[in-house]
Amino acid sequence: MESRAKLFGHPIHPMLIPFPLGLLTTSLVFDVVYLLTGNGKWSEIAFWMIAAGVIGGLAAAVFGLIDWLAIPSGTRAKSVGLWHGAGNVIVVLLFAVSWLLRMDAPGEPGAIPIVLSLVGVALAGLTGWLGGELVDRMGVGVDDGAHLNSPSGLSGRPASEGSSGARRGERR
Repeated sequence: MESRAKLFGHPIHPMLIPFPLGLLTTSLVFDVVYLLTGNGKWSEIAFWMIAAGVIGGLAAAVFGLIDWLAIPSGTRAKSVGLWHGAGNVIVVLLFAVSWLLRMDAPGEPGAIPIVLSLVGVALAGLTGWLGGELVDRMGVGVDDGAHLNSPSGLSGRPASEGSSGARRGERR
């Protein structure tokens, strides 16, 4: 099932998700460094990474929703997509609350914001796995007829073009 939201022939949602996932996960790493060193600069960096990650997560969610709406009702993919999306909304909310709780003292966040970030990263691992299930097992966001010798997404030609023998990895 092809993605509905594309840029230069590729789905937008998977292009955007590495940014919030990386920023939010790394913010937790910097919080751990803060806890180990006591240096508030690390938690200040985490504060700004969370802000950028939440904004990026909201942007990725828009395109994920567009793709989810195109999945046929009554399918396993629709259900898995719902859990994936709802879980990621919770991830963004956990980090948004963590960020708000840090606002008055980003260099000394306290335990609750860090725990919220930890729970958010753990949940992001699960929702990321669900996203992989959608793409790798169910083919959501994959061009119809995709194969090892598909033409470039920039060509404007369908992925199925030139598929003779290509699905088996044969040379053309």
